[in-house]
Amino acid sequence: MSDVRILIADDHEIFRRGLAAELAQVPGWVVAAQAANGRQAVELAADIKPDLVVMDLTMPELHGLEAARRIIAADPAARILILTAHESEQLVREVLSAGARGYVLKSDAGRILVAALQELLEGRMFFTSNVARIVVDGYLRNESRDSDTDSALSAREREIVQLLAEGNSNKDIARALSISVKTAETHRSNIMRKMGFGSLPELVRYAIRNKIIEP
Repeated sequence: MSDVRILIADDHEIFRRGLAAELAQVPGWVVAAQAANGRQAVELAADIKPDLVVMDLTMPELHGLEAARRIIAADPAARILILTAHESEQLVREVLSAGARGYVLKSDAGRILVAALQELLEGRMFFTSNVARIVVDGYLRNESRDSDTDSALSAREREIVQLLAEGNSNKDIARALSISVKTAETHRSNIMRKMGFGSLPELVRYAIRNKIIEP
């Protein structure tokens, strides 16, 4: 039987290394790669085809939610577990919509992470108890509202919002996304107009409020 290959994506190096050391102790499990940002996670997932992906949400360059979407678009069978400090109802809904199969809070990781990943390996989903309650409550209320990020911004625009909020210039964004500077400028103008932002600080506050970046 071949080893279970795991990709860990988290921008905090100490946490990432500690997690890798813990998972490597499980017989038959191998941490095949580690990513420090969402864009690197997408690239590594395409390269190594891991059996499991453990991913944070708030990461530089590309938010974990968008990274998860891209990984699953390339490989619909990908088993992604979100490991994060955030437990908002909107984030849970977005993670489920993206196709991730698990959602565990970092505060619970020491107790249940290995069991959660085992559930994913066996084809099931897994949620931290608080997150499971959010999922059930949302289902019972049959909520249908969309977040302002989903309804107003495309995936590409959300990506550009993150890059702008992280302090990147139009030239930096053009280089990161392999587009022209003019196209980057057009995207920026469209986002500012669409969202009603009068200044870059307003965009940054929006990105923090919607957990696209950390303050």
